[in-house]
Amino acid sequence: MAKKISLQPENFELETNTVWAFPDRGKWATHDAKYRGNWSPYIPRNVILRYSQEGDTVLDPFVGGGTTAVEAKLTNRNFIGYDINPEAIELSRNKCNFQFDTTASSVIDVTDARQLPLNDNSVDLICAHPPYADIIHYSDGIDGDLSLLPMKNFLVEMVKVADEFHRVLKNEKFCAVLMGDMRKKGMVQPLAFETMRVFERVGFKTKEIIIKEQHNCKATGYWKTNSIKFNFLLLAHEYLFIFKK
Repeated sequence: MAKKISLQPENFELETNTVWAFPDRGKWATHDAKYRGNWSPYIPRNVILRYSQEGDTVLDPFVGGGTTAVEAKLTNRNFIGYDINPEAIELSRNKCNFQFDTTASSVIDVTDARQLPLNDNSVDLICAHPPYADIIHYSDGIDGDLSLLPMKNFLVEMVKVADEFHRVLKNEKFCAVLMGDMRKKGMVQPLAFETMRVFERVGFKTKEIIIKEQHNCKATGYWKTNSIKFNFLLLAHEYLFIFKK
């Protein structure tokens, strides 16, 4: 007999301040941490519930392990998910393959976030967790994979991504982007705020800057040793930017 899964988080409450921490990253429905670098389902759930309504269309152009796709289904939002990696698409579709009473639709397909096959002003909310430049490589060489680019080139391509986000999002609607910083040769590279400026330059307004604490990082032990040896602080936070069109 198959084990019955819980489809909703227990005792869930919307976040009400600008510091978010989820030591228990969330394991309801089909969520897990197997897809490296995926975000906690508490993040898209908070964003979806705060910035959209049932029946709205939510877009995630970096669908990855399918976390946003699952949360859109559970909150009765129509969902469009894209990723340049076919393996991510297959995984995301499988993640959504569970029984749940909803009237919402779901489309998950291979697409480059810089060339979205969507009409202007056609989505109600964007939830995006792009790669952090080349910190984690999500493919072995897929043409157009942003995770293979160093920071300078990554930011150039993010201008195209931000332009597309601005084009397809409806006026007065919101776009959430989670981004972290990098460290090169001991020095912090402020990738997150550089990305924020990219979105502002294409026309978005920054509504919120949320600090999201990191927990349970797989490499923490290794980096803790090196942080002491080479005298640098571990990056233990990311930024969740809420932009408004």
